Amino acid sequence: MTALSLAIRHRIGALSLDAAFESGGRLTALFGPSGSGKTSLVNIIAGLIRPEQGFVRVDGTALVDTAKGVVVPKHRRRIGYVFQDARLFPHLTVRQNLGYGRWFAPRAERYADERHVIDLLGIGDLLDRRPGKLSGGEKQRVAIGRALIASPRLILMDEPLASLDEQRKVEILPYIERLRDETKVPIVYVSHSVAEVARLATDVVLLAAGKVTASGPTADILRRLDLLPADEAGEGGALLDMKLDRHDERFGMSVLASAVGEIRVPRIDASPGAPVRLRIRARDVMVATEPPRGLSALNVLAGRISRMQSAGGALVDVSIDCNGETVLARLTRQSAHTLDLALGQPVYAVVKTVSFERGSAARAVRVDG
Repeated sequence: MTALSLAIRHRIGALSLDAAFESGGRLTALFGPSGSGKTSLVNIIAGLIRPEQGFVRVDGTALVDTAKGVVVPKHRRRIGYVFQDARLFPHLTVRQNLGYGRWFAPRAERYADERHVIDLLGIGDLLDRRPGKLSGGEKQRVAIGRALIASPRLILMDEPLASLDEQRKVEILPYIERLRDETKVPIVYVSHSVAEVARLATDVVLLAAGKVTASGPTADILRRLDLLPADEAGEGGALLDMKLDRHDERFGMSVLASAVGEIRVPRIDASPGAPVRLRIRARDVMVATEPPRGLSALNVLAGRISRMQSAGGALVDVSIDCNGETVLARLTRQSAHTLDLALGQPVYAVVKTVSFERGSAARAVRVDG
């Protein structure tokens, strides 16, 4: 079912929005550089901006449709909005902040269980504090809780990690994953970070200068390095759904398994059998035409070249089919020429374990949630 569909045209200053997409994903990322129109789009969905032309529908219900004269007031749209800076009421306790949004949902449509939301976000010990006594990550968790307790039909998150340092981001990301997997509320998530999108999103909408340049499942979009913003293209590549097979305690490693084979990564905090989503950046993949020997790299995946595409200038992108899973390598044209690479050729994708930085391996999207 399509959770969200929109087609709008609107001018804001020098920006001309002309965007259309549909998404049935549980977490749809609006991704693009600053000024591409991401925040303007979520403000239109929320009702903070009335578009000049077009429509927005959530689960088939029109929130705005200029052709039919439909404009649902923002306070009746039942949309939870989580901003960059939390925007909690400083004079209220956490408990009082959480309860504020509940009054905007009709009694018959209130589905959120407050106790469950508090447990989901791990904020039970914060209830009697005021926002001034909370860390940045704690404030954002409370802001997410406030949005969810309002029993929304959709949650908007506008770069909720942008104002946090790396430690706080690491703290809050697992809670957003739980929100994605353990609730039935679709989420629209604004970001300009490939790492965040790869970890969290089920679907991606790419924006540039107010236009949608591509949309679809996250794994498909992140392989399109030609469409990613120039400053983030190096973060794109393959996104693999794997399972944690075992831990190698001797060397502090975890071994992941899927159709591609086994991949060793620095130890992750999960139990054997847990689903894991792994991002392999194209820039971190080397290609060999023979089984490599005497290398420090631990991950060697056998496959065949399924596609070769110029990446402009001295670069070429090589797609390698590894038992039905695609691994992407970005090489120099000179390397491809020296190896005499060709479509259908058997090759080996080689990835150093140290390439997998914190966040490369994350909780996979639960399909049964």
